[in-house]
Amino acid sequence: MTPSVLLDGIVHGDPAGQRRAMAKAITLLESTRADHRAQGDELLTALLPHTGKAFRLGISGVPGVGKSTFIEALGLYLIDKGHRVAVLTVDPSSTVSGGSILGDKTRMEKLSVHEQAYIRPSPSSGTLGGVAEKTREAMLVCEAAGYDIVIVETVGVGQSETAVSGMTDMFVLMQLPNAGDDLQAIKKGVMELADLVVINKADLDPDAATHARAQITSSLRLLGLHGHPEHAHHDERIWHPQVIQLSALLGRGVDAFWAEVSRFRALQAGNGQLAARRQQQARAWMWERIDAGLKQRFRAHPKVRAALDNATQRVLAGTLPASTAARQLLDLFD
Repeated sequence: MTPSVLLDGIVHGDPAGQRRAMAKAITLLESTRADHRAQGDELLTALLPHTGKAFRLGISGVPGVGKSTFIEALGLYLIDKGHRVAVLTVDPSSTVSGGSILGDKTRMEKLSVHEQAYIRPSPSSGTLGGVAEKTREAMLVCEAAGYDIVIVETVGVGQSETAVSGMTDMFVLMQLPNAGDDLQAIKKGVMELADLVVINKADLDPDAATHARAQITSSLRLLGLHGHPEHAHHDERIWHPQVIQLSALLGRGVDAFWAEVSRFRALQAGNGQLAARRQQQARAWMWERIDAGLKQRFRAHPKVRAALDNATQRVLAGTLPASTAARQLLDLFD
């Protein structure tokens, strides 16, 4: 399909045709072939006027915290409220085989077959942060197709949370009731990225969930004031990260969760922070793609390719400092 045909199918197609066009468009955008990349750029430019109206929600958490169960419960709740929900899930790629199970869709049995939902699993492909490199572009496809809630679920390990926070309007971190002590809650700088912390499986140990909520609330308050003494907790013009308990499996607390998200959206839209956040993300996205493109062109440069193996061997043998090798190769790229 040409970009113009894909555009028409995404924006104006019937339900079946639209899904097919979306799948083909995202596959095109994920391709690394130069001709596909050019077609993808043409498609994205054409899609842009139809995007920007959806709310982008990022959800992360350690494996086993119940992300897929929660997203299914939330998605069905939102569809009942009249929304159209797109879910972009990122599965870790094996460092050995390079493959990915892409199993999130199978864990959302009801949501995956609903006509008002669209679920697209993608492999992380080793991308730093665990978020598939083209997730941002896939979000634009979903928005252009009329999905007004786009959920990005990612691998909850390492610094994947940073990448999700950098492409969504709101970042939700899911925790277990007995996840650990106070320091566990704020390690690696993950907690300070969260706009909302959800303690899932609260039904298993209500006391532990209540204790965890108190600990995390205290940690968030300290993090919020650190370096920002003007962010007084009673200032209602500024969003202060909240902590809530719920049970996704039993469907309890989903309405309270969405009430907090709606309050966040209204507040951030009103004070201009939502628009500012998207502008910062667009700038960061541009520079990220520049960095990736420069690296790709550097590796493809004839002089660099001719000298790379020899320089690598000398670095490995300890006869050439890595920094010197890098500078010499960069000089060849000039």
